[in-house]
Amino acid sequence: MPSRPLAYPASRFEPTPLVDLSSREERRRLSRSALAGFFRLAERWSLRDEDARTLLGGVSSSAYYEWKKRPDRLLDVDQITRISYLVGIYKALHVLYGDALADAWVTLPNRNAIFGGRTPLDYMTAGGLLAMQTVRRLLDARRGGV
Repeated sequence: MPSRPLAYPASRFEPTPLVDLSSREERRRLSRSALAGFFRLAERWSLRDEDARTLLGGVSSSAYYEWKKRPDRLLDVDQITRISYLVGIYKALHVLYGDALADAWVTLPNRNAIFGGRTPLDYMTAGGLLAMQTVRRLLDARRGGV
């Protein structure tokens, strides 16, 4: 019996093409809406400006206020990635909880071992991008019933 080459089974699943964040054009296309989303999220979470600047990667006060006034600018890969994680966290919280708890969750002390009694916001401001990734993965797992 001749062997057939291995192949993946047929599927209707079409993966979303990856966005090439090394492309200046792609970052330009995403930057304005990313900043707009971030500032709405910061307002809903009642973030202090200092915490918001830290979540963006340590943006200076002058740059932060300039971005708020004129969000039409080019973000770097790190900043877009940070905002992407935060928007994913925001979305997951609103899937899991009612609006009031979803918006307060990041500022509430949390007994999960990941946070060690700190707030998720404290965890993310101290741990940066990797902490944001961890929080996003935790909430995505909860959404999936894990």
